[in-house]
Amino acid sequence: MDSDDEQLLRGRVYGQDHERPGPRPGKSYVELVGGPLDGLLLDITGWTREEVTAGVALPTELGRFGAGGRSTYRPGPGGRARFEWAGDIR
Repeated sequence: MDSDDEQLLRGRVYGQDHERPGPRPGKSYVELVGGPLDGLLLDITGWTREEVTAGVALPTELGRFGAGGRSTYRPGPGGRARFEWAGDIR
């Protein structure tokens, strides 16, 4: 992904409608850091502590395995504000 693509993704919410890509009031977000989804926000509104601690595998065509692949993200050290890339899986 080139730097122009990366800039387009920053501040956008993963899975959000393209017409309203930014964060919405009253929602809780973490920033995805590293990997193919770097810079996107993930809506974790309503997630339990266990769900946040477990992390997530997000479908994406941008990862190592292309269409059908997923990128895994885990909470970063020091709190819930960031999920760090842990790798790509099928």
